[in-house]
Amino acid sequence: MTTRKPVAGGGFRAIAYTVKKAREVGPWRLWRRMTAQNACKTCALGMGGQSGGMVNEKGHFPEVCKKSLQAQAADMQGAIPVDFWRKNTLADLLTLTPKQAEDCGRLVYPLMYRPGEHGDKFQHISWEQAMEHWANALKGSSPDRTAFYSSGRSSNEAAFLLQSFARLYGTNNVMNCSYYCHQASGVGLKMTFGTSTATIELDDIAKSDLVVLLGANPASNHPRLMTQLADLRRRGGNVIVVNPIRERGLEKFHVPSQVQSLLFGSDIASQYVQPMAGGDVALLVGVLKSLIDHDRIDASFLANHTHEWEAVLADARAADWDELVANSGVTREQIERMAGVIADANAVIFAWAMGLTHHASGVTNVLALSNVALATGNVGKLGAGMLPIRGHSNVQGVGSVGMTPMLQDAVRQSLEKLYGKPLPTTAGYDTHATLAAAEAGNIDMLIALGGNLWGSNPDLTWATRAMSQIKTVVYLSTKLNPGHFHGIAGETTIILPVLARDEEAQATTQESMFNFVRLSDGGQPNVRGQMRAESEVICDLANRVMGNAPVDWNRLRDHAEIRKLIAEAIPGWTEVGKLDQTGREFTVGGRVFHTPHFATSDGKATMSRTPLPSPNFPPDALRLLTLRSEGQFNTVVYEEHDLYRGIPHRHCILLAAEDALRLNMQDGERVKVRGEAGEMDNIEIVIGNIRAGNAAMYFPEANVLIKANLDPLSKTPAFKSGPVWIAKTETAP
Repeated sequence: MTTRKPVAGGGFRAIAYTVKKAREVGPWRLWRRMTAQNACKTCALGMGGQSGGMVNEKGHFPEVCKKSLQAQAADMQGAIPVDFWRKNTLADLLTLTPKQAEDCGRLVYPLMYRPGEHGDKFQHISWEQAMEHWANALKGSSPDRTAFYSSGRSSNEAAFLLQSFARLYGTNNVMNCSYYCHQASGVGLKMTFGTSTATIELDDIAKSDLVVLLGANPASNHPRLMTQLADLRRRGGNVIVVNPIRERGLEKFHVPSQVQSLLFGSDIASQYVQPMAGGDVALLVGVLKSLIDHDRIDASFLANHTHEWEAVLADARAADWDELVANSGVTREQIERMAGVIADANAVIFAWAMGLTHHASGVTNVLALSNVALATGNVGKLGAGMLPIRGHSNVQGVGSVGMTPMLQDAVRQSLEKLYGKPLPTTAGYDTHATLAAAEAGNIDMLIALGGNLWGSNPDLTWATRAMSQIKTVVYLSTKLNPGHFHGIAGETTIILPVLARDEEAQATTQESMFNFVRLSDGGQPNVRGQMRAESEVICDLANRVMGNAPVDWNRLRDHAEIRKLIAEAIPGWTEVGKLDQTGREFTVGGRVFHTPHFATSDGKATMSRTPLPSPNFPPDALRLLTLRSEGQFNTVVYEEHDLYRGIPHRHCILLAAEDALRLNMQDGERVKVRGEAGEMDNIEIVIGNIRAGNAAMYFPEANVLIKANLDPLSKTPAFKSGPVWIAKTETAP
């Protein structure tokens, strides 16, 4: 294999990529889009808004990264050629890779597919045909056999409308993409602090002297955070990185907006810990045990501000060091060093992403991390707290405004009062339960507001089978993805072209990972076509199905009217109802804790006991972590190569040199990889700096290997600790 070993992340290569994208879509066009008063379309960190797309919520300029450029340039593509659909059958479309689907261009008119009809091809239909068929299918379905899904791409206004329609239609089968990413974070944080989001605001990072970064690779996935980490190191602080893969971008990063960093690079990790995938509970219990052993616990904080702390400390005190080391894959010396750095810091932020949540012990991982934060008094003060790093710019917002299976009682009661109608109280399907119900023949209609639901699932063969049992699937999308072709319904599949958020005529809102709500101005469509705003489509559907009672859906085509309802229904969102008059963006109330009084009945946090996961992993298997490349955003692939890892294509498996030697395999060799759910052939071995016993492959392609082992509390699949076996292609069974 010919690879270029990366020296660091960011830097001149990021600038060169920006120039390349600007040439593709037009420098002035791209500049205008990037600086418009709209929230960033990618990760939820420091999003642009009324202050401009390259200004964060604290007013700092420039705040821009490759991810935002990639997303913006992709939306500025031309329309999919008219003859594309005449030339390609479904069989042809099924061969498209995620990047090839993305590169087809913008969807500009409605499409319908019925198996076997019209030469087994998608057909261009009118909006009236699409909406009439959709409405009739809903009228012919029943609420308990209908499901609603949203990605984090949509606005709060569209998500609130869709979940409101779903409840009034009569179902709680309402879900969003967080069930496959940060749901474990939300459950664990809610159990501990009474709120399911970050406990800090953006400015707290500047007041911190230590960030513990677990199971995240912001150099590739959240580049704006790298500026914050580089600044932290420059002012004398520390960054502890916990990741089975030694990511070069987390060791040194060239921040393009800082001249010295651009030229010479910024050190990021002051300590780099490489545990076994799934070894996080043992590692964190070990840290807690070391803090206890060295009398570095904040006993006064625990006594005054927490519950159940005695039992948690007793468990850690009694834990066996040999078992902790064996389970975590980290030496006692490394664990104790990590504990010492945490204890010596004045203000610690604990930040994490899917490396912590994509396990069958995902919630337990978050609880164990919360225990360490509480034991050292690092929640409820300036510069300290919990930070789940959200991977999509409004995934937190769509959950906040009710795009979840079960509404909080207060929200449900508020909506019942607003709409004058009782809402369902039955437990709705979460994301995986929806697909399971579909496989069993219990779902007739699925409505997907953005995203790639099919590709986000474990066991893609199962996901294909499950979605084929649904009678009608309707996708609201801006561009194509493989889910449109693999997630085909049994009878009718409709793809409706919608405007990107920054193309809508009306202003919309989005929520950052710091609980900050931004107002985005909208703009003009990038391409000519028949695209419509998501809110317009939802109101049209609701009016066709339900008429104008109990809700005047035509009135709710006005986003200002939707924001008034959100202000009345959603706790902490009162200010959103005034945004159109004041223009004042705001932090959602009751979530950021700068004093140790939490969102619980008595203001105290609750610590939880965290037993080590059962050691039942197959002894002859490697632990597979699925990951994103530097040229990727969630399931969307913009570039086939992985620049920061020096990997030229996506059909690779990253192995430690020790494992390759043990398996008698060479760098560049083609092998067969088998998982619990499926297998992949002709996969190229890449020898890299990954903890021995683990392997890594790219998401979503490698999802075909992974069985749906779910965290019992959050129902999040274990995408980062699935067993795989590797065999030489010529000898593989």
